[in-house]
Amino acid sequence: MGRLIVGFLLPMNFHSRLSQIRKQHSLTQQGLADLVGLHVNQIKKYEAGTAQPTLKALINLAKSLHVTLDDLVFGEETRGPDERLRLQFEAICAFDEEDKLLTQGVLEGLILKHQAKQSIQRQEAAKEE
Repeated sequence: MGRLIVGFLLPMNFHSRLSQIRKQHSLTQQGLADLVGLHVNQIKKYEAGTAQPTLKALINLAKSLHVTLDDLVFGEETRGPDERLRLQFEAICAFDEEDKLLTQGVLEGLILKHQAKQSIQRQEAAKEE
């Protein structure tokens, strides 16, 4: 089975988040490489933004730095709903259990519809290339 590369999922600031968290732990690039079991050149490439880690490498980085994958990959500003949606989700918290389940079902249906639409658009774009 091939390696799963997750670069298409990583936000543009991953490399700076990795460097920042490494420095907060007072680690050199070599020190982090030793902890994770990677060559130091790979850490340098991740921090320079010239390479993207595999999912396995991301998990090992997060574990070694004692942070969640969300903390490693996303800054607070890039994770979670915008303010308008946050207020709506807070309102949903007051729903009774039946209404919460109904809301969850509606959201899951909309998410699946969106994902299907995105998949079709990617397939069409690939055909055009």
